[in-house]
Amino acid sequence: MKNLPWRDFLALVVSIGVVGLGLGATIPLTALTLDARGAGTQAIGIVTAASALGILGVAPFVTGWVARYGPRATMMAAVWVAALSTCAMQVSDNAWLWCLLRGLFGAAMGVLFTIGEAWVNRLAPDNSRGRVVAIYTTSFTLFQLTGPALVALLNGRIDYSFAACGLLFMAALPGLALLDGTRLPQEPETHARWQAVLPHMPMIAMGAAFFALFDTLILALLPVYAMRQGIVTELALISATVVLVGDTALQFAMGALADRYGRWRVHVGCGVAVCLLLPLLPFAAGIPWLWWTLLVALGAAAGAIYMLALVACGEKFTGASLTTASALVNASWGIASAAGPLATGAMMERVGINALPAVLFVVCALFLVSAWFERR
Repeated sequence: MKNLPWRDFLALVVSIGVVGLGLGATIPLTALTLDARGAGTQAIGIVTAASALGILGVAPFVTGWVARYGPRATMMAAVWVAALSTCAMQVSDNAWLWCLLRGLFGAAMGVLFTIGEAWVNRLAPDNSRGRVVAIYTTSFTLFQLTGPALVALLNGRIDYSFAACGLLFMAALPGLALLDGTRLPQEPETHARWQAVLPHMPMIAMGAAFFALFDTLILALLPVYAMRQGIVTELALISATVVLVGDTALQFAMGALADRYGRWRVHVGCGVAVCLLLPLLPFAAGIPWLWWTLLVALGAAAGAIYMLALVACGEKFTGASLTTASALVNASWGIASAAGPLATGAMMERVGINALPAVLFVVCALFLVSAWFERR
């Protein structure tokens, strides 16, 4: 990590961390506010899904914007959109307007995630890319986990919660201003189009899709799964948090292993580990020490699949193609996180509670198939 430009890296990490803090705060704040106003769960689901649609909608345009305006200016514009769309939620209670505003918010998040992930790969030296990207993803997760705690702290104490969250996003601007705003190297347009990039990243796209599904299902359905397996409610509710602790705490170690033994080897090893651990969930529920150990290990392995997908983007692509690959990663995330919970929830009702680990097992197995296909 000797050749890492630390000023730019730290400015990027802090700026994206502030964005993660705002994101982690606005998601529960939106749901709590709608619930307090008497909106049903369906309305909450629709407003929440609008953000995912915004991420998908903006993905085809990010590469062109970055090439034209530069990464720094594009990210700063996205921060303004996120801030203003969040503040605007303070002055209206119209659910359809909120859908539009959350769609704009999701588009801004898609721009910020795409460019941030591409930029950290440009900054990372080849011999320490795993560790550098792991620091970036771990920092973002820690900031995002702080968001709900911030909402809980401020709930009922201030009257302008959305305006406060909107202003919070503005705190990312000074850090972004410190970054080198150099535009992307010129690259033939056909090399940067998604149709040209996607065939070269099946393992990356499947890794991102798997972790998006894993993340949303663990947060939404793991507590229900744990209670159905006989775990008391209080412990079931913190099961998802334990998974996130494993994800956050061990990412740097996974990145260091990738730097030492090769990204592809560690990437596949994490996929194999997930496929071995998931079938143990039904048996671990009755053994507390095994249940918690299993959840930490699952979080670490699953989180590393996504982190190493970002590392693979930096290994395979440069210039505008790297931005396009990052946009496709976020598109994969949006599709999996939007459709996966709906399908899995329906399967859990029809075929039983163990559909949860079964679905995750199948998708992780597909990730391993894509790794084999890429290796060939």
